[in-house]
Amino acid sequence: MATTSLNISLPEALKDFVHERVAEQAYSNPSDYIRALIRADQKRRAEEKLEQLLLEGLESGPAQLVTPETGQALRREIQRRLSERQQD
Repeated sequence: MATTSLNISLPEALKDFVHERVAEQAYSNPSDYIRALIRADQKRRAEEKLEQLLLEGLESGPAQLVTPETGQALRREIQRRLSERQQD
Protein backbone atom coordinates (compact mmCIF):
# COMPACT_ATOMS: atom_id res chain seq x y z
CA MET A 1 0.00 0.00 0.00
CA ALA A 2 1.38 3.39 -0.94
CA THR A 3 1.81 5.89 1.85
CA THR A 4 1.30 9.60 1.76
CA SER A 5 1.85 12.40 4.25
CA LEU A 6 -0.74 14.26 6.25
CA ASN A 7 0.48 17.18 8.29
CA ILE A 8 -1.44 18.05 11.45
CA SER A 9 -1.07 20.84 13.96
CA LEU A 10 -1.22 20.03 17.65
CA PRO A 11 -1.06 22.15 20.74
CA GLU A 12 2.22 21.62 22.59
CA ALA A 13 0.50 19.60 25.33
CA LEU A 14 -0.90 17.10 22.81
CA LYS A 15 2.41 16.88 20.99
CA ASP A 16 4.13 16.11 24.30
CA PHE A 17 1.50 13.47 25.08
CA VAL A 18 2.06 11.77 21.71
CA HIS A 19 5.81 11.66 22.32
CA GLU A 20 5.24 10.26 25.82
CA ARG A 21 3.01 7.50 24.41
CA VAL A 22 5.60 6.65 21.77
CA ALA A 23 8.27 6.37 24.45
CA GLU A 24 6.05 4.26 26.75
CA GLN A 25 4.66 1.88 24.15
CA ALA A 26 5.89 -0.21 21.27
CA TYR A 27 5.42 2.58 18.75
CA SER A 28 8.43 3.39 16.62
CA ASN A 29 7.43 7.01 16.02
CA PRO A 30 4.47 9.40 16.29
CA SER A 31 3.14 8.32 12.88
CA ASP A 32 2.98 4.72 14.06
CA TYR A 33 1.00 5.82 17.12
CA ILE A 34 -1.43 7.91 15.06
CA ARG A 35 -1.96 5.02 12.62
CA ALA A 36 -2.78 2.74 15.57
CA LEU A 37 -5.33 5.26 16.84
CA ILE A 38 -6.96 5.50 13.41
CA ARG A 39 -7.11 1.72 13.05
CA ALA A 40 -8.70 1.45 16.51
CA ASP A 41 -11.28 4.06 15.50
CA GLN A 42 -12.02 2.18 12.25
CA LYS A 43 -12.53 -1.03 14.23
CA ARG A 44 -14.81 0.73 16.72
CA ARG A 45 -16.94 2.19 13.92
CA ALA A 46 -17.21 -1.20 12.20
CA GLU A 47 -18.33 -2.76 15.50
CA GLU A 48 -20.92 0.00 15.96
CA LYS A 49 -22.24 -0.61 12.43
CA LEU A 50 -22.45 -4.36 13.06
CA GLU A 51 -24.27 -3.75 16.35
CA GLN A 52 -26.74 -1.44 14.58
CA LEU A 53 -27.38 -4.03 11.86
CA LEU A 54 -27.90 -6.74 14.46
CA LEU A 55 -30.37 -4.55 16.34
CA GLU A 56 -32.24 -3.81 13.11
CA GLY A 57 -32.42 -7.54 12.46
CA LEU A 58 -33.78 -8.23 15.93
CA GLU A 59 -36.38 -5.49 15.55
CA SER A 60 -37.42 -6.53 12.03
CA GLY A 61 -39.96 -9.04 13.20
CA PRO A 62 -40.21 -12.70 14.01
CA ALA A 63 -37.54 -15.04 12.75
CA GLN A 64 -38.22 -17.12 9.67
CA LEU A 65 -36.95 -20.62 9.05
CA VAL A 66 -34.45 -20.72 6.21
CA THR A 67 -34.60 -24.00 4.36
CA PRO A 68 -31.98 -25.14 1.85
CA GLU A 69 -34.38 -24.06 -0.89
CA THR A 70 -34.75 -20.61 0.64
CA GLY A 71 -30.96 -20.34 0.90
CA GLN A 72 -30.56 -21.24 -2.77
CA ALA A 73 -33.19 -18.68 -3.76
CA LEU A 74 -31.38 -16.00 -1.74
CA ARG A 75 -28.06 -16.89 -3.39
CA ARG A 76 -29.64 -16.63 -6.84
CA GLU A 77 -31.11 -13.23 -5.98
CA ILE A 78 -27.75 -11.98 -4.69
CA GLN A 79 -26.00 -13.20 -7.84
CA ARG A 80 -28.66 -11.51 -10.01
CA ARG A 81 -28.21 -8.20 -8.19
CA LEU A 82 -24.42 -8.41 -8.39
CA SER A 83 -24.64 -9.08 -12.14
CA GLU A 84 -26.89 -6.05 -12.59
CA ARG A 85 -24.41 -3.84 -10.71
CA GLN A 86 -21.51 -5.06 -12.84
CA GLN A 87 -23.45 -4.24 -16.02
CA ASP A 88 -24.10 -0.62 -14.93
